[in-house]
Amino acid sequence: MSYSIRKAERGDCPAILHLIRALAEYEKALDQVVCTVQDLERDGFGDKPFFECLLLEEQGQAVGMALYFYNWSTWTGRPTFYLEDLLVLPESRGKGYGMALLKACAKIAVDQNCKRFEWAVLDWNMPAREFYHKIGAYHKVEWLPYRLEGQPLQKLGR
Repeated sequence: MSYSIRKAERGDCPAILHLIRALAEYEKALDQVVCTVQDLERDGFGDKPFFECLLLEEQGQAVGMALYFYNWSTWTGRPTFYLEDLLVLPESRGKGYGMALLKACAKIAVDQNCKRFEWAVLDWNMPAREFYHKIGAYHKVEWLPYRLEGQPLQKLGR
C-alpha cells in the first residue's frame, strides 16, 4: 500500500491529538492525556513552536506520526533530536511505516547537524525495544531519567 510522510500543519492538530490518544491507550495511560487541539495549535504552530511533527498518511488518512523537538548538548556543542512520540496505528502496523518514520526523523537529525537522536521507551514494550535494537539503538543504563511535575514543580518554581 502506498503512503506519504509530510510535515504536519496547524489543520492537522485534531489528527495529531487522535494519534496521541491512541498511543496513550496502547501505553495504558489514556486517562493521563489532558492535551487539547488548542494546546497543539499554540505550542506547535504558534510564534515560537516547541515541537514539530511528521504525519504518515495512507490513502489520505493519518495512520502514524513522529512528534519531535530539539535539545542542545553542551558536550557536543550541537543540537540533539528528541523523538517524543512515535506511533503507527495498530491496523497499519507491519508495513514498514515505523521504520519509514524513523528514517525520516534520522534524515532531519542529520540535515540539522544533530549529534544525537534520542527517545525513551517503556520498559515493558518489548516489540518497540527489539525494533530499536535492530537499527543499532541502545538503552542507556548509566543515565537515569528524572521528572519533576505537579506540586513539587510548582513549589520549586515559586
